[in-house]
Amino acid sequence: MSANSISSGVVCPGGRGSGGNTAGIVRACTMRLNLSLACAILAGALLLAGAVVSEVIAAPRDFRLDLAVQDRPSDDGSSLILSWSTDPAVLTLPTGVVLEDDPQIFIERKTEGAVDFLEAGRTTISAGRFQDIELDSRESYVYRIGLQPATGGMVYSEVSMAASPKGNLFRTQRVNALVAVLMMGGLVIAYIMAARRGAKLFIRRISGLDQIKEAVGRATEMGRKILFVPGIVSVSEPQTLAALGILGYVAKLTAQYGTQLEVPNADPLTMASAREIVKQSYMEAGAPEAFHEDMVRYITQDQFAYAGSVSGIMVRDKPAAIFLLGWFAAESLLLSETGQSIGAIQIAGTAQVTQLPFFVAACDYTMLGEELFAASAYLSKDPLILGSIKGQDAMKIAILAAIVIGVVMATVGADGFVNWFTAL
Repeated sequence: MSANSISSGVVCPGGRGSGGNTAGIVRACTMRLNLSLACAILAGALLLAGAVVSEVIAAPRDFRLDLAVQDRPSDDGSSLILSWSTDPAVLTLPTGVVLEDDPQIFIERKTEGAVDFLEAGRTTISAGRFQDIELDSRESYVYRIGLQPATGGMVYSEVSMAASPKGNLFRTQRVNALVAVLMMGGLVIAYIMAARRGAKLFIRRISGLDQIKEAVGRATEMGRKILFVPGIVSVSEPQTLAALGILGYVAKLTAQYGTQLEVPNADPLTMASAREIVKQSYMEAGAPEAFHEDMVRYITQDQFAYAGSVSGIMVRDKPAAIFLLGWFAAESLLLSETGQSIGAIQIAGTAQVTQLPFFVAACDYTMLGEELFAASAYLSKDPLILGSIKGQDAMKIAILAAIVIGVVMATVGADGFVNWFTAL
């Protein structure tokens, strides 16, 4: 073979004889090599494309179920809802595949771009719907449904379109709760404004309040002290605030009648507040010189140590009247029984349901639950408290009316009104 031949089998023209054009020979050889390389690349691309097409064609799609995926509305962006057709005419299975009646299906998902599907849950084909939860709103997910025939193996539906969960600012199915809150707030604000304008708001007289003057008068006649216990919790508790409101009224009466008052406390903040309230009451009653700081003192924050100390005061000093108002726990029975044993008239009040039976059994008068708050509003005449109490009462009337209307409409088969309250 001559020197101008190429080992790849491509023979350059003009290879024989020395008179050939060397530059032309080089250009011709280069063109033939480029053509051969291009053909090789094209052949490889065709082979690769054929493999991809074959893989797509071979992707599992053994039956059609019209699988659809959508974002769940009114959520925090962590769930998607799958739906599929339950029409037997839509479910097309491979030849020879037999399913049980209403078979169990396997919900499988993967993130877009992932290779393997993972099981997300199971349900029955008749459900027609599945909610996939605890998803990442930054990801896109695709789904497929698997069926296990009686003959074994697994067949799969088509793969769904990719979907991403999205968060929403509002839960539209809780509009009823929004309406209730706005209605409650509107009633409270309206009554507070009415009270500030001087409107007379009626609050039912509570029997325990009628006996406060009697208890103070009895202690005055007997020449014995009055013991006021404002619960065992700090002023952050609404019941303690209600008790302190009643304390101001009792302190004013003791200042007018010249009766000794003692207020032992289990919390330092409550003590400070109670001391200022008693001092202010004595000033308003025109007897500031009768006030001394030892009337309101701190005992201890330990529950049963406090109960033992107050019980000791009861036994030693034998007060004629005892007020147990505020937040109480297990010490309620110890205190009320001790007060009953010395023959004192006792007026109690708390919103602790578990302690009310002890007060009812051992005390002369008991304010039940919200009566403690209503008593404070009645005595203080504070527009803010009065308006709040009246607004709550008006809302309770509206709720009772809605219950009656709902019962009547449900009885006659009109469920629309009742269903509107299901999410509350």
